[in-house]
Amino acid sequence: MIEKAGGSTNDYTTVIGPDAAFKGELTFEKGVRVDGSVEGKITTKGHLAVSQNGRMKADVSAGTIVVEGQVTGNLTSSDRIELRKTARLQGDIRASKLLVAEGATFVGHCQVGATASKPGAEAPANRMTAKEALPRK
Repeated sequence: MIEKAGGSTNDYTTVIGPDAAFKGELTFEKGVRVDGSVEGKITTKGHLAVSQNGRMKADVSAGTIVVEGQVTGNLTSSDRIELRKTARLQGDIRASKLLVAEGATFVGHCQVGATASKPGAEAPANRMTAKEALPRK
């Protein structure tokens, strides 16, 4: 069961239940918990939690994002993104803070820091190639 940092499951005023499948654009003011399936775009100033059974194919902009389930899409957080041990994320991350638990899977690019989630922030230009990342002999 997802618990938000500094809060409880009761802090999520909107819940997309396990039997729900939503396709489209969602906008919320407070907390959102996804136990079902969402495809599209989610925007909230509050918290977004994707439970262990939750599935999303969506681009997300939120205050805080906690992932325990499966997400395909780009995540942008004005505060922090937390990938818990059962999280499966394929997409890019932009956040002020990032927490990744052992066991979580993340495939994508990551930009973390105070200015990472600001509009107009760009990913670093100096990316390492796979050959450069190999250990040197």
